Amino acid sequence: MSDGPVEPSTVPPTGPTPPGPALPAGTAATDAAPPGPGAPAPWPAPPGGGEGEPRQRLHPLSPVLHGAKSLVVVIAGLSWSTLSRVGFGWFAAMVAVLALGATVLSVISWYNTGYHVVGRELRVYEGLLWRRTRAIPLERLQAVEVVRPLLAQLTGLAELRLEVVGGGKTEAPLAYLGVADAAVLRERLLALAGRVVQLPAPGEVAAPVAPGTTAPPAAVPGRPLHAVRNQNLLISQLLTPQAFLLPFGVAFVVVQFLTAGSWSFVAVASTLTAMAGVLLQPIRRVLDDWNFRLARDGGTLRVHNGLLETRAQTVPLDRVQTVRATWPLLWRMKGWLRLRLEVAGYSVAEADDRNRPDRLLPVGDLPTATMIVAEVLPGVRLDALTLSPPPRRTRWLHPLGRAAFGAGLFEQVFATRSGRLTRQLVIVPYARIQSVRVVQGPIQRRLGLASVHADTAGGSGATAQDRDVTEAWALAADLTTRAHRARTQP
Repeated sequence: MSDGPVEPSTVPPTGPTPPGPALPAGTAATDAAPPGPGAPAPWPAPPGGGEGEPRQRLHPLSPVLHGAKSLVVVIAGLSWSTLSRVGFGWFAAMVAVLALGATVLSVISWYNTGYHVVGRELRVYEGLLWRRTRAIPLERLQAVEVVRPLLAQLTGLAELRLEVVGGGKTEAPLAYLGVADAAVLRERLLALAGRVVQLPAPGEVAAPVAPGTTAPPAAVPGRPLHAVRNQNLLISQLLTPQAFLLPFGVAFVVVQFLTAGSWSFVAVASTLTAMAGVLLQPIRRVLDDWNFRLARDGGTLRVHNGLLETRAQTVPLDRVQTVRATWPLLWRMKGWLRLRLEVAGYSVAEADDRNRPDRLLPVGDLPTATMIVAEVLPGVRLDALTLSPPPRRTRWLHPLGRAAFGAGLFEQVFATRSGRLTRQLVIVPYARIQSVRVVQGPIQRRLGLASVHADTAGGSGATAQDRDVTEAWALAADLTTRAHRARTQP
C-alpha cells in the first residue's frame, strides 16, 4: 500500500539561473572563429537575414554517415524472409535502390541544414519538406557534449549535443562536424553562455583525424583527478547477477536444443533475444565507461569515456544536486563502489540514459571515492559520515536489514543510507533541498514511525526511512531551517 503525504513543509524554490556575463567590449557575435582545415565554407544568410554571422553547414561527409545508418535500418527492415522469397539478386537491388534514396534524402537534408550564432542565441535551421528554425538562448545552456560514435571516429568527425535547462530532451544535435571545429564551437558556446571554461591546450584536442584511422584518447582538459583501470571495469561487470546467471542460461538453451524435437523461428528468436537482453547490459556498461577519465577544470568536472562511442561531457559543479554512492553485493568483497551524480537542468526523461551526465566513478575503492566526493562537495568526507539507525521496532518492517538504514545531519549535507543487498548512500547539500516532506503509511502509523523526504530539483533527493515520528518531525524542521540558511547565506 502506498504512503500518503502528511503536511509537507516547503522550502522556497531556487530562482532561475542568472544569465551569463555580457560579451567584452569589441567582441561581437560576428567574431566567429575561422573554420578549421577541411571545414565547409560558410552558408551565406538569405536576403534580409544578415543579422549575426553567416550560416554554417555541417561537414560534407554528414550525409554519408546518415545514409550508412539508414542502410542498416533498411536491411533490418527487409529481413531474411524477403531474401528467401525474391532471391539474392533482387534483394541486393532493393537494398541498393533504398540505400541510394536514403542517401539522396540525406544530401538534400544536409543542404537545408545550417546553424549560426546571433547575439546570445544559437539558431539551427533544418527540415526537408517542413522547414524549422530553432533559437536556443545560450544563457539557458548547461553543457555541450562532444560525442563520437563509431562511424564518426572512423571518418574523423564528431557530434555536438546541447543540454538546456528545462528541455525535455537533448537539444539540436549538430551531426556532424570536424573534431577540431566541434571543440572550438563547444568552447565558444559555453563562453557565450557565461560558463567560463579553460580552452584546451595545444594537443589536448586533436586535429581532424584522417578517414579510416582512429586517434589515441586525447588528454582531458583541466587537473586530472582519476582514471579508471579498464581491468577493474571488466571485473566489476563480471561480478554482476547477469554474468553469474549467463552460464545457466546458456546451459538451458543447449539442453532445449538437444532435447526438443524441433524449434520454430519464433521460439529461437525469443530465446536469443532474452539472452541478449541479459548479456548486453554489462557489455554496454563496459563499452560506455571504457577509458573513463575525470578531471577538474575550474568550476566544472570534465568526463571522458567510451570505446565505440566516445563522449566528452562537462558537469557544472554549481548544478550538482545529490551524490549517490552504491555498493553492489558482489563488489563488497573487493571493497568497490560506484558514484553517481544528479544534476539539475538535465533531461531526466531522456530515453537513452547515456545522455545523462551522472557518471562520477564507474568503479573504485573507498579512498578514491572519498577524494572525488571532496572535489564535488568541499569539506565532505565520504568515509567519515556516521549515520544513526532507525528505532529497534523497525525490525517488524525490516527483520533482516534494519542496520542497512540510517540518516544523519552534518555541517553541510544531509545523508541517508538504504538497501539490504545493494547498499546505497545519498548525500544532499542543504542548499539544494527544495522541499521537505513527512510521510506515514498505515503500518508506520501503528508503529509510530514516519519517513522524511528531502526533495531536490533533480527529482529524487534523499529519504530517511522509518524514523520515530517525533524524531521525523524534528528532523524535517531542522532540514527546513538548514536549507533556508544555506540558500540565503552569501
